[in-house]
Amino acid sequence: MGVAIRTAGEDDRELIVRLLDEAFQDDPVSGWVFPGAEYRRTTHHKLMAAFTDVVLADGRIDVTEDGSACALWMSVPAEEPGAGGSGSGAGDAGDDGFARTRQDVDPDNERVELIGRLTADIHPSGRAHEYLWMIGVAPGRQGEGLGTALIGSVLDRCDREGRAAYLEASNERSRRLYERLGFEAAGQPLSLPDGPSMWPMWREPRSTATGSPALPEG
Repeated sequence: MGVAIRTAGEDDRELIVRLLDEAFQDDPVSGWVFPGAEYRRTTHHKLMAAFTDVVLADGRIDVTEDGSACALWMSVPAEEPGAGGSGSGAGDAGDDGFARTRQDVDPDNERVELIGRLTADIHPSGRAHEYLWMIGVAPGRQGEGLGTALIGSVLDRCDREGRAAYLEASNERSRRLYERLGFEAAGQPLSLPDGPSMWPMWREPRSTATGSPALPEG
């Protein structure tokens, strides 16, 4: 049985924010931006809300019909870099956007701003592509193939339209699984200061459909 997927709207904002907050509490990059479990528990959701607002306004959020998983996508034109990385929360790659996000989310935390600048710096430009900003699955629903279904529907469209895709993997496990979906390294890993690494990954469109393995579900 297939997974029912729909496009999220403004009425889904609270659902998406809550889902991302829960899904990424234990993510290495989230742990670097908001070190300490209690600090992360009380502040992390603000950054997820910033991400959600950006993508609802300028991109697309796919969500499973039961609200247990979501994927945030941005369509990036050839003449522009990506709209921030998985930690930017900025609607544009300009300094004002990153600084504004920091002020809105956590003014005393320079990492909120720094993650955006760093990921924007490594984001490919010069070719149109679909950018998988984040994909999150509710902790109790991971391992059911929901992430695979969400990303697979977009990758199938990329293949039909001859369009590339890009993402940043936040851990070794997810990097290996994305490689099985056709993503390859797009430059050197980004080593966050005193923190984990992120792997920029690029996927060329495929000429024929292939099976998709299970995705990492953060």
